Amino acid sequence: MSTTDRRNDPAAHPIDIRPARVADAAAVGEIWRRGWREAHLGRVPEELVAARTPESFASRAAERVGDTTVALVGRAVAGFVMVVGDEVEQVYVAPEQRGTGVAERLLAEAERQVAASAHDEAWLAVVPGNARARRFYERCGWADGGRIAYPADTADGAVIVEARRYVKRVVARGG
Repeated sequence: MSTTDRRNDPAAHPIDIRPARVADAAAVGEIWRRGWREAHLGRVPEELVAARTPESFASRAAERVGDTTVALVGRAVAGFVMVVGDEVEQVYVAPEQRGTGVAERLLAEAERQVAASAHDEAWLAVVPGNARARRFYERCGWADGGRIAYPADTADGAVIVEARRYVKRVVARGG
């Protein structure tokens, strides 16, 4: 089996999904920082880029443990989602885990959480220039619901970011 085949073989890398713990915050903050920069630099206002320091990701990850679900490959945090109400606020995967099924598992868990909270539609915001993320969401059954002005929170208040609102119908499973 080639390296590429092993990378895409879920049996080669079991993925465990669980609520985040305080001890996960540093790994979540680093995955968030790296992924955010890749997805947003050159696509969001410079005011927001300036606010997104390494320290801001670390502190926000620690503050948001209660909203966070992590994916583990082995003992390492491979990615995370943050869900609040019907919004899937954050979806990030460590670059070395892309193509392994981690993102799909996390997004499915986020959808499950939204449905379990008695919502019938989940939504998320993605910047228009992030074509890779947009293709991923569309492959997972999400639809572009149109343009929105997304208020990205910073220590100094919200910065408005032009984004696309992606939506997906979700259904609670079981009784």
